[in-house]
Amino acid sequence: MNVSGLLTSAGINIAICTVLFLLYSVLRKQPGNVRVYFGQRLAQRKSKGDGPSLIERLVPSASWIIKAWQTTEEELFAVGGLDAAVFSRVVIFSIRILSIAAIICIFLVLPINYFGHSMHHTEIGLESLKVFTIGNVGHRSRWLWVHCLALYIISLCACALLYMENKHLTNMRLAYISGSPQNLGRFTVLVRAIPWSGKSYSDSVTKLFTDYYASSYLSHQILYVPGRKLVNDAEKMYHTLNVPRMSKHCGSSMVRCGLCGVNEKSIRNPSEKSTFAEDIHDFADDFKKKECPAALVFFRTRYAALVAAQTLEHVNPMLWVTEMAPEPEDVLWANICVPYRLLWVRKLGIFIASIAFLIFFLLPVSFVQGLVHLEKLEKKYSYLKKLSGKRNFIFDMVTGYLPSAMLTLFLFCVPPIMIISSAVEGPVARSLRKRSACLKVLYFIIWNVFFANILSGSVFERFDKISSLKDIPAQLANGVPSMAVFFMTYILTSGWTSLALELMQPFALLLHWLDKGLFKGKNVLSCESQTFPYHTELPRALLFGLLGFTSAVTAPLMLPFLLIYFFMAYLIYRNQFINVYVTKYDTGGLYWPIAHSATIFSLMLMQVILLGVFGLKKSAVASGFTIPLIVCTFLFHLYCRQRFLPVFKRKFAQVIMEMDKQDELSGKLEEYHDQLQSGAYCQFKTTSKTSSTSGNMEDCENGKLDSPLVAQVKQSDSGDHDRLQDPDGSKPVKQSSLSPNRFRYERTSAEIEEPKADAQ
Repeated sequence: MNVSGLLTSAGINIAICTVLFLLYSVLRKQPGNVRVYFGQRLAQRKSKGDGPSLIERLVPSASWIIKAWQTTEEELFAVGGLDAAVFSRVVIFSIRILSIAAIICIFLVLPINYFGHSMHHTEIGLESLKVFTIGNVGHRSRWLWVHCLALYIISLCACALLYMENKHLTNMRLAYISGSPQNLGRFTVLVRAIPWSGKSYSDSVTKLFTDYYASSYLSHQILYVPGRKLVNDAEKMYHTLNVPRMSKHCGSSMVRCGLCGVNEKSIRNPSEKSTFAEDIHDFADDFKKKECPAALVFFRTRYAALVAAQTLEHVNPMLWVTEMAPEPEDVLWANICVPYRLLWVRKLGIFIASIAFLIFFLLPVSFVQGLVHLEKLEKKYSYLKKLSGKRNFIFDMVTGYLPSAMLTLFLFCVPPIMIISSAVEGPVARSLRKRSACLKVLYFIIWNVFFANILSGSVFERFDKISSLKDIPAQLANGVPSMAVFFMTYILTSGWTSLALELMQPFALLLHWLDKGLFKGKNVLSCESQTFPYHTELPRALLFGLLGFTSAVTAPLMLPFLLIYFFMAYLIYRNQFINVYVTKYDTGGLYWPIAHSATIFSLMLMQVILLGVFGLKKSAVASGFTIPLIVCTFLFHLYCRQRFLPVFKRKFAQVIMEMDKQDELSGKLEEYHDQLQSGAYCQFKTTSKTSSTSGNMEDCENGKLDSPLVAQVKQSDSGDHDRLQDPDGSKPVKQSSLSPNRFRYERTSAEIEEPKADAQ
């Protein structure tokens, strides 16, 4: 591909982005689209005041850019949680390191690449883009030391910036933990693989924890396997009992019903107790049959729960398996009763299926590379000469824009498949499901977008076969400079245009309009709120970071395209966090170890590729200086794993014990105990109202709502665990567990108000 083909692809993508930006700036002002573009503000019940006038609604404006730019990190942390802050820091790190690389490589390395051979250069429009890569530098060139120097500067700056980001995010992680004392998941332990005692699983839990943790054990909640018969029985119990709301003094019962939060002490009248005993006798046997060997065990202190979660309770490690429970809003109830002994089988099956999908995806990648190397294919297939015989707009579009557009379309199906496969593995938390999908998508696109395209492109370039693994380093050294042109067009299509589509939200907007037109405004197709797709956006950002590292010295012309992408991402994602996406659960920054490892991998891959390039160019001095750099980078990675990774992987006994002491002195521990025993973890809850951690469990306790079990089964059947719904459509649903008052940072902007921690 020449410069004209790149300009054709750039022109098409810039036109698409411009149209989408203009449409967004107009559509976001329309009152009918508030649910699409201001879901986060609606979830906080934030009034926007007087809307724009009719004329202002029809005129595009850049006010959203100014607001996104003015949003501070503290405000982003308060609205989106620690995961949003981590994602923002990944983008900021990429901007900083690529800016340094662009200054060095464009003004120092790029001229050397362009004038590497003493050759006659044609007009810039007809010039091959390969003359801007390191492939244009001659063998044993004395100027290769400049490339080695640039490699050292970029590597040292990347390690320094990465160390600063690790330190900063470690402090934010500590602020997140100490600033959210009301997280009930820290008092709760999930116990699975409970052995049968002969009576019930509940009796087994009571016996073990009263024997081993008598002073710290509070109560437990047995879990049930969802089923239609259980739904019908629960409906009958609701209509039969109609139990009044529990009072605070009833919270001392050791065992509470996981279905509705009812225990015997909630029946105050003796005659009601008698009626209760008679009615519940008919359902007791069926409920015991539906018990699964899993339970949520509540402890009096966070430290006691931490000790129990990290202790083997039985000599057989496959029995009494304990781990810290997710937060109530984060629990994936559909997977919580999956037998523990089957988890490894599920993970193995998903691993094999992922490998098969990875291999199958090589077919569209090979087809895309066939379009990229159309000029090479015409030498073997004469019927292609008619298409490539004349240089025109169609040919430039086929070889420039079409391959990257097709690859982007093929990749659209990957995140949904990975999120489904991650759910099948059996995670007990929605955040862990999304994090697992993020890893799968990252591995997939790094292999298929980077390695597979380079290796298949090298085959099309020279029609060679990769006979052994020893040929792969040489193929990478040759392939990265030659494939730089394709990656530039891919950045334009998958980067720039995808960001414009993310801002525009065309799919959500279409569903919203269909609901308004076909279902009279009821949310049948669309949803009230969305969570941020970390499993889609974070792998894309890390992939572009990898492209930036590997192309910084070999093909510096790619850096301006990447910088524009990350500058756009900085503004667009901040706008989406503060306006669109609702944070209902949070991993506590567990995406940062993924980003750190991916960055180190990208950095070392850049060094290995340049080591191969220096070897092919027969520069012994540059190759000799590159090897110590690779070793030092790996040692830096090991140091960071020892210094920073445990902060994200493990709990802090010191911080937790201090929180327990403070809460005990202030009397808040009793409040947390009441919340735990009054239905904070309600397994089968309605979708019209959901419980909050503030203790308002009216919906789950008094039976005024019809059949919460039905709603739970429907939610499990649909597989959509990321929706907050308000069936009445009269008011937005509000997040509770991730409200900003959990965090140490305070919001200072008057436009983003702090929501109250009331029920959703």
